[in-house]
Amino acid sequence: MDDQSSSVTATITPSRRGACPTLDAPMQTGDGLLARLRIPGNRLSPAQLRDVATLAIACGNGLVEVTARGNLQLRGLTQQSAPLFAATIRQSLPIESGLVVDLSPLAGDDPQEIADPRPLAQAIRDGAAPLADQLGPKVSVVIDGSGQISLAPLKADIRLLALGSDRWLVSLGGSKPQTMDQPTAIATTLATLSALAALGPDARATDLFPASSPGAPHPTPPHQGEGAEPVTTPDRATPPTPPLPPRGGGREGGSPTLEPRNGPTPPPTLPLPPLDGEGPREGWSPTLQTLNGHTTPLTLPFGQMPGTALIALADRATQSGLTTIRLAPDHTLLLDNATADLITDVAALGFITDPADPRRRVSACIGSDGCASGHIAARRIAAALAPHLPPGQHLHVSGCPKGCAHPRPADVTLVGRPGEIGLVIGGRAGDTPQAILDEAGLVPALTARQDAR
Repeated sequence: MDDQSSSVTATITPSRRGACPTLDAPMQTGDGLLARLRIPGNRLSPAQLRDVATLAIACGNGLVEVTARGNLQLRGLTQQSAPLFAATIRQSLPIESGLVVDLSPLAGDDPQEIADPRPLAQAIRDGAAPLADQLGPKVSVVIDGSGQISLAPLKADIRLLALGSDRWLVSLGGSKPQTMDQPTAIATTLATLSALAALGPDARATDLFPASSPGAPHPTPPHQGEGAEPVTTPDRATPPTPPLPPRGGGREGGSPTLEPRNGPTPPPTLPLPPLDGEGPREGWSPTLQTLNGHTTPLTLPFGQMPGTALIALADRATQSGLTTIRLAPDHTLLLDNATADLITDVAALGFITDPADPRRRVSACIGSDGCASGHIAARRIAAALAPHLPPGQHLHVSGCPKGCAHPRPADVTLVGRPGEIGLVIGGRAGDTPQAILDEAGLVPALTARQDAR
């Protein structure tokens, strides 16, 4: 029996809470096992999307999720169905493993990006490959080419932002950013990852580089769209670089340094991205430009859609001659070169195609419908409240104080508690509520905020 056949009958060992679910180590949740799929290049064919949706129906609860980082996620798997799903899906599409390196889904295909981040990403992946078993599953690198899709909302241990074709702004943990050329940026990233590996799987970059200036402002990231103008940032002197611990087995007395080889450079004059992923939640443009045409965003309401809707999308895309569907951050799919008729059809399936749709300004976890920690049916409540959300406001509905769907502050946060719902204004789900509500009081609470504006 070959390895693949063996994997069908193997017992799946669920990952522990707090770890990252994968295809081979799904996580136990309130509605069964949850598996997450990282797709190389963030691209699927319509046929591959159809396969994923079909397997979600056959092996899970029929729902497919696109995460905030643009990964695929399936829920409701069982000990029996999870190995079958893993073996079957690998026949349809490749699955990425190892260090998480996030790029824009338009990387290398964005006429507005300052630099193509793919060569940098490949060098980092190759250099970090020997560390894969030593790094924690949540360690991540974000490489932003400064194109049409900002990656500022994604949390990262190491963040690289293109300032020029060979000029990158590098942020390590909570430290202030430094400007480096590409070889130095690669060496710095790999040195940091080596140090994290030496500290063990629970280490994060903030352990090496804590916030250098608590409460410092978080400027807006660069947006290369029409009418964008550079904004001069406050003076940011380069802080001394903390020494990194040597890797086990490294040269005696040696410790990698993270100081750029040419010394500190003057602070850049572009707006800097947030260091911890606290970027603005900006709506997509109705279309984005690519080197070969355009691509249209389709957002999944609250990050999930029935597999039947995705099958219908895949079939309609195939009939229209589309070859590429991209997975994008913020629970979004991108349809390359879709016609207006196709977009009208898929909007009828329930996808969000209007950037002004209020559901785009609502974050919600699955809540009590699929999580043992959830006290409220967060997505059902979110869907009911979205039409009442005041313009320009962001609502976060969280099943519990962990706030998984939106760890950052929101204008209004509703957090599930035993037998009640907490209301937090301008804060996070874990903050002390300013008021306690029941479901009947939720719409009046939002309406009161509208009247007060």
